[in-house]
This record gives sequence, structure tokens and C-alpha cells, in this order.
Amino acid sequence: MTAIAAREDRTYVDAHGVTIHFHVWAAVEPRAVVQLLHGLGDHAMRYEALATKLVAAGYSVYADEHRGHGATGLGQHGGDHSKLGKLGVGGIPATVAAVRQFTGIIRDENPGLPLVLLGHSWGSIIAQKLIDDDASDYDALILSGTAYRTLTHMNGGDLSKSHRASGGTGVEWLSRDVTIQEAFVADPLTFEAQTLKLFGLVDSLRLLGRPAKNIEHDIPVLIQGGSEDPLPVGDSVKRLADDYLKRSALTDVKLIVYTDARHEIFNETNRDEIIADTIEWIRSRVA
Repeated sequence: MTAIAAREDRTYVDAHGVTIHFHVWAAVEPRAVVQLLHGLGDHAMRYEALATKLVAAGYSVYADEHRGHGATGLGQHGGDHSKLGKLGVGGIPATVAAVRQFTGIIRDENPGLPLVLLGHSWGSIIAQKLIDDDASDYDALILSGTAYRTLTHMNGGDLSKSHRASGGTGVEWLSRDVTIQEAFVADPLTFEAQTLKLFGLVDSLRLLGRPAKNIEHDIPVLIQGGSEDPLPVGDSVKRLADDYLKRSALTDVKLIVYTDARHEIFNETNRDEIIADTIEWIRSRVA
């Protein structure tokens, strides 16, 4: 069994005075750094196994607990688990800005090292927004469990509906691995990802959009997803890849869809294959 990489837990304070908690898994002689963005109803510590494998491959990993989530959310809401998911003052714009601030911290601590932005689910939506605004802070982009951000191509309803099983866990949509489902249900820091209920209409609409036109900083992009992921609707991820190529004028965009995999591909039954593909893509794109 692979030993867990050593982890350092730290904090910074965002522009609105919110204390943001984050974790660092440092490689001994890192080739690059991966900034990992978790999803809605999620938290960064659920990615420790992925971080450990990235560290073993020579990549340091930084992952923050977004506003309203994990230790950050508990700190905002006085330890009240029922309020997890509430982003606090500034909403989505402040949440995205806090992640950009975190990027600056990572850059300052790792001068000269390439930085890969890896966003999952809601984290991939934040990542898309960051790249749209200014891609120059990053050397590569990985999006998993993602979607083309329109009302017709991103499922904003009941994500569990298509996989719900009688007598099951209720979160079958996450992964085919029942132990992952059970761990999510038992985790006091996870909760149902009801975007409209948690964020309200205005902030929910702020998640929508298309890749920006003619992104000046030409970074390589990897889009990974499962064929049975209920978040993207129809040809959603293909549209996203096509837009990055044609609308954004990026020159290196790769799309991998894993047959039968569900939403959390890094927690899927074939996660070893998927993580190996991810590491190989980073190795081939980032010097």
C-alpha cells in the first residue's frame, strides 16, 4: 500500500478577511506544481490519494478549501456544518478571487517552477473562469468532471437521478466504487451539491459562460471525464474542447472520455489508469 505523502496545513486571509485553509504536499525535487481545485459539496482532503501519487511522480500539490467548504467553511460559520456551502460575503466573484490569490502564493513559494491548474467539477468551473480572465498565471490546465457552461449543456438538477439505486447510498453518481460512495455519505464535511439553493440565482448564473475568445497565453488543456457522468449533458465536453480550439485559439487541447466512468474519475474503479494518464500528460506538456 502506498504511503501517504507528508502534508502541511496552512492558511491565508482573502481580501474580505476570510481565513482560507489550504494543504501542501511537497515533492522533494519538484518538476512542477499542481494547484488542485475541489468541487461543490466536496473538500480538498478527499484528494489526498491523488496528491500522493502526483508527489511520487515529482509534482508538489497545493489545494485550498474553497469558501464555504472544509475547514474554511467551518471557520466562516462558527463550526456549523449545516451552513457548509454558503460562500459568504462577495459570493462567487470573491471565491474565484481568493483562488487567484492562492495562485499568487504558490507562485511566490515556487519561483521558476511550472504551475498546472487542475479543477474538478465546480473547481473546474472556477478554473475555466480563471483561464478566461487571465491564463498567464498557469502553464497547463486540467479539467475533470466538467461541462460546457450553458443551461442546456450542464445539468443543474438532480445529479443522482440517473444512477440512483433502491437501497443504495444515494450518491451512486459519484463513482462505481461503493466504498467511495459510503465514505462520502459518512464524511461530515461533504454535502449535497445543490447549486441554486446554496448560491442563489445571481451567483448560480455567474457560473455560466463560454471559453473566452482568443486567449492570449496559449496553454495546453486536458479535459477528462466519464461517459456516465451526469453533470455534462449531451456533447457538452466535446463542445468545450472545440471552443478552446476554435474560439479561444488554443493549439493543444486533448479530450479523454472514460467508458462507464461516473463523475469523480480520480475515485473511479479504474482510477489507477486515469491518474497514470494524467501524470503522463503533465510530463509530456510541462518541462
